[in-house]
Amino acid sequence: MSYQVPQCIDKNKIFIVNRSEIDGRLDPKMALYNKKVRHALYPLVKLKNLLLEKPQYGANEAGIIRETNIQPRYIRITDIDENGLISANELGATVANAEDKYILNEYDILIARSGATVGKAYIHKELPYTCLYAGYLIRFIVNPHKIFPDYLFAYTQLNPYKEWVNAIQRPSAQPNINAEEYQSLEIPLPNLNKQREIVEYINEAYRKKQIKDKEARQLLGSIDDYLLNELGITIPKVKNDINNRIFIINKKDLVGRYTPSIYKNAISLRSELYDNIQLTHVAYINPHTKFPQANSKEIQISFVPMESVNETYAEIENYKNCTINDSKGFTRFQEGDLLWAKITPCMENGKSSIAKNLTNGYGCGSTEFHVIRPKNNNIMVEFIHSILHMKLVRETAKLYFGGSAGQQRVASDFLEKMNVPFPPIDKQQEIVDCISNMRNKAKILREQGKAILESAKQEVERMIIGE
Repeated sequence: MSYQVPQCIDKNKIFIVNRSEIDGRLDPKMALYNKKVRHALYPLVKLKNLLLEKPQYGANEAGIIRETNIQPRYIRITDIDENGLISANELGATVANAEDKYILNEYDILIARSGATVGKAYIHKELPYTCLYAGYLIRFIVNPHKIFPDYLFAYTQLNPYKEWVNAIQRPSAQPNINAEEYQSLEIPLPNLNKQREIVEYINEAYRKKQIKDKEARQLLGSIDDYLLNELGITIPKVKNDINNRIFIINKKDLVGRYTPSIYKNAISLRSELYDNIQLTHVAYINPHTKFPQANSKEIQISFVPMESVNETYAEIENYKNCTINDSKGFTRFQEGDLLWAKITPCMENGKSSIAKNLTNGYGCGSTEFHVIRPKNNNIMVEFIHSILHMKLVRETAKLYFGGSAGQQRVASDFLEKMNVPFPPIDKQQEIVDCISNMRNKAKILREQGKAILESAKQEVERMIIGE
């Protein structure tokens, strides 16, 4: 006779498991996972029985800036998104030295072993450059006669796998799962024909998502060209001959020190349609922000860490709160200020946004922000942002980096000496509205792609686990 749960007990808060169903340890989360997968439509096989060789940990090398696609790419956990993809359009990082044994081959699978993203997976597909992988990733090489690599990767994108990761990881300041523990993962394994069917189904969803993502990237990538055209700015194409290697600069145009690369390669944003003015004529650079003094231990303000700034859409996500008293040592700002990252690689990536809807109208955040504040109503902060977010501006700002490798920053001099076009306020509004619409359309396209993939994942889970 089976045990009956008393009616006075919430059935959603307890469960019953047979001793025979306990594998290794009595753990509620693991027991629930096992209970779920044991009802899968296919036999369970441990990952260690599907591998051609033992899992391999990655290289413990520090990543450095990757200048061109010719250099090897060093894949780190942060390069992998929530769908197991890396951007082929971003340069990423490289390494000064790394052994050949860390070079990835097609269909190698990487899984994160530590940190907040433990369990995150990536399947390597052919790229036009060599890739290596970092130390917090583990490489798995599967036997294709038993399991398709794409099928294993597809399984790592499903909820049952994520539940297993959540159950088996060792809770600590740095959650982790080692190679041996990953090998204990039991996977519902259909025959190869069924695996192929599942792979083709979910790969079609990835393809549709990538089409949506490409449309979004193209739309976002067109913003700079639109802005240059509307402002009447022409970027000259310069030949690399002897005549163009010699240039003249007035002494009054020198900023701080004479560095030929800065002045020779600097990009002019001089408009042929509108007046060109120095940014400091219309905006304060890193102005003093005075917070209310009364009840500083109680008054709440917004807190913006660097990671809260979305570089793709140039907006702040997930505001946090702190008190005025907690703001000591952080960059201070107020409602409507523009935050512009000054440190590498955040600056190059476009981490900048306008501070909006701040708690009590004030905020503090990373010390790696420059703060820009309009002086009057003749200039829109959104318009200034559209200028400073341009890739051309960020590329020029790189020439002004100072500091040690990995900690290089753009000094305020760059912003203080910068000249910008100054169209009438109605033209500024037109430009701002158009750019906002382009970003919103791109966001919708990406959300559509995400929805397509999530729907496919749910269907694949049904195909493997059942209803």
